[in-house]
Amino acid sequence: MDKEKLIQEAYLVAHKIEENGNFPNNPNLPLMIYKGTFRLHPDDTEEVIKKVFAQNGYTNAWVDGIFDYHHYHSNTHEVMGVFCGKADVQFGGDHGVCIELDKGDVIIIPAGVAHKKLNSSEDFTVVGAYPNGSDYDMKYGKADERPEADETIAKVKNPDSDPVYGSKGHLFECWYNQNCENV
Repeated sequence: MDKEKLIQEAYLVAHKIEENGNFPNNPNLPLMIYKGTFRLHPDDTEEVIKKVFAQNGYTNAWVDGIFDYHHYHSNTHEVMGVFCGKADVQFGGDHGVCIELDKGDVIIIPAGVAHKKLNSSEDFTVVGAYPNGSDYDMKYGKADERPEADETIAKVKNPDSDPVYGSKGHLFECWYNQNCENV
């Protein structure tokens, strides 16, 4: 894998997603989508995305789709790289934002932000991973999950690196410096 040929400067789309019913979301850290990050070639496998994430400290990786029901993780942030296909994904619960994800996109989901696949191509596949290989919990937006989930979300630390660009990248602008232009 030649990192120079695989990764290109992405177009950033960022959204701060406020609380939505029983979904706490994350009012402090924006959801970030790096549009067109990976230039994947026909002979590439999911391993190329896993390798980039792992080089930047994001492990405990998996390969699958995105669940077709709202869920979130209160104890960790999550990154996903779209390996194949496309999907419409809703972030933030029933009244959240809908975003079309395409092959090569990367999504950085802050702890607490709900996500749900609305529809997708049959070949839609993502690689997911977590900062420092964190284990993740599953929350479903049930009323009894809070306020414990809120307390857990507040304790999640910002990652040490950007999942794609390492020591540089939009993660530092948006999460550390609170300087996202389209939030």
